[in-house]
Amino acid sequence: MSKYGKGVAALLILAVAASAGWVWFNGHSAPGQILEIYQNGQLVETVNLTQSGQPQTIVLEGDNGAENTVLIQDGQVCMSHATCPDQVCVNQGWISDSAVPIVCLPNQVILQIKGGGGTLDAIAG
Repeated sequence: MSKYGKGVAALLILAVAASAGWVWFNGHSAPGQILEIYQNGQLVETVNLTQSGQPQTIVLEGDNGAENTVLIQDGQVCMSHATCPDQVCVNQGWISDSAVPIVCLPNQVILQIKGGGGTLDAIAG
C-alpha cells in the first residue's frame, strides 16, 4: 500500500472512530441526580435535582413535634432546620452528590442523592 493509501485509510479509521464516539456519548448520557427523602424508613418524596428552577423548601413533620426543613437549590440540598438536639444534620451543610447522605437520626430523616454518576470513588480507583 502506498503512502497515500495509508493516509486515506488512517483518516477513514479516525472518522469512523470519531463518529462512533459521538453516537455513543449522545446515546449514553448520565442519568439525572435524584434526591430521595426518607422518613421513618419510608420513601416520602423524590426530587429531580437536574431540573433548573426556583429554590424549593420541604418541611417534614414527624412524631412528638419533630420537624425538619429541607432546602433544595442549584442541584444541591441541605437540612436548613431540625428540631433534633444535636444539629449534626444541619451542621453538615450542602451536598450535591451521592458520597455522603444527610442523616437526622433523632428525627429519623435521611436525604440521599442517587444517579448522575460517572465519578469514581477512592476505592474503585
